[in-house]
Amino acid sequence: MHPIKPEHRSVANIANGVFQPFLTDEGEPDGEVLQVNGGKTGYGFHVYRMAPGATTKAHTHVGAEEFYVIDGDLTDHDGYEYRPGDIVCLASGTTHNSSTRNGCTLVVHLPGAEGF
Repeated sequence: MHPIKPEHRSVANIANGVFQPFLTDEGEPDGEVLQVNGGKTGYGFHVYRMAPGATTKAHTHVGAEEFYVIDGDLTDHDGYEYRPGDIVCLASGTTHNSSTRNGCTLVVHLPGAEGF
């Protein structure tokens, strides 16, 4: 086994990483993303952050959305509340939007595009 080449490893820290705006297909800001995989912002594995009082735009998942709530609160449009420590899977084809009263940070995996 050989050491991992620097160009094959990307590392960011949530505490001091540079979050980028997550933009909908229409170019509207919808939260912030910390991502290290070099792919399209908000796809694959990333950290997603919502400001207090924020609400996401309604969207439909092409693949399953999986996320872990690190901190804060998150409520789906149907009133279901997620709390720190929750691990969630929303099935492919799910349409929803979410809001937060106090802000939140999530670790997210999205296998493909979302339809806004």
